[in-house]
Amino acid sequence: MKFSQIVTQLGDIATSHSLIANPEHDPEITGAAAIDEATSGTISYVEGAKFVSLISKTNASALIVPDDPNIQAQAQAQGIVWVATKQPRLSFAKAIAIFYKPYTPKPAIHPTAVIHPTAKIGQDVYIGPHAVIQEGVEIGNGVIIHPNVVIYPDVKIGDRTILHANCTIEERSQIGADCIIHSGAVIGGEGFGFVPTRTGWFKMEQSGYVVLEDRVDIGCNSTIDRPSVGETRIGSDTKIDNLVQIGHGCQVGKGCAIAAQTGLAGGVTLGNRVILAGQVGIANQAKLGDGATVSAQSGILHDVQPGDIVSGTPAVPHKIYLKVAGIYKHFPEMYQFFRQLQRQFKEVGNGE
Repeated sequence: MKFSQIVTQLGDIATSHSLIANPEHDPEITGAAAIDEATSGTISYVEGAKFVSLISKTNASALIVPDDPNIQAQAQAQGIVWVATKQPRLSFAKAIAIFYKPYTPKPAIHPTAVIHPTAKIGQDVYIGPHAVIQEGVEIGNGVIIHPNVVIYPDVKIGDRTILHANCTIEERSQIGADCIIHSGAVIGGEGFGFVPTRTGWFKMEQSGYVVLEDRVDIGCNSTIDRPSVGETRIGSDTKIDNLVQIGHGCQVGKGCAIAAQTGLAGGVTLGNRVILAGQVGIANQAKLGDGATVSAQSGILHDVQPGDIVSGTPAVPHKIYLKVAGIYKHFPEMYQFFRQLQRQFKEVGNGE
């Protein structure tokens, strides 16, 4: 594919390109690559000034660059054609999609799949080997169910949703349209509900269910628990990474991003567009407002206001955390200074 064709497919995202100055230099592009791994025939991108030094080292035949004349001039000086966009990373993602199409099986039902006669299967559905679909399940049109998926009774799955191999959807879960559930994920498993008694733990049955709204992505080996009563809900367009635990009764808003190894205890509420970096832990019933951001390995014990950025355990405003982190490395010398003061006070007290 010619570079000019890629520019055309980027459409309104592209603001300018080098072909205007030199229409004869229109290389053939065969794929996309990271700028430090690019080879001849590939397209890559530069997100900002931090990565400018890589332009002189890359073997890429084309670059997606920001609206920065200096960066564009450096690409030009290396003889690399470029296209400028306001969001180079987004444009690069679209360029990848031009060359790479995920594996999509054709509609079919494998003879080893076990499907209860009461299940309702939509049109153009793929059901892979050894998948199990139990009674009362409703599957929309264009759904893809890869091998070994297990769907418990009374589950509803929306159009074009993809369930990857070995994921499990437990009873009464409701999954919207265009969702992606990756391998090993469990949607609707029992929440952690036990009542202490004098003779031990009394199991509280988890009679609720999980709702995933449209366009939710769930990463590998993540779990979303159903509550004792009511629902656990994940809002539309929310993206959840691998190895994430969403506790029973949580309410996650729309457009959130939750990175790997994060854990939400029961009853947590996230507003819309909340970002949780890796290994964040959130305590029971905490509420995070719209647009809040929590940095990696932070512990949330109390509510976070809309738009706040917090860090640390227990979490504090990010600016305070940075000041504390800056002081931390000086603790050894501060301790030595403190010990010195102790000795001086002791000497004064002894009349020396």
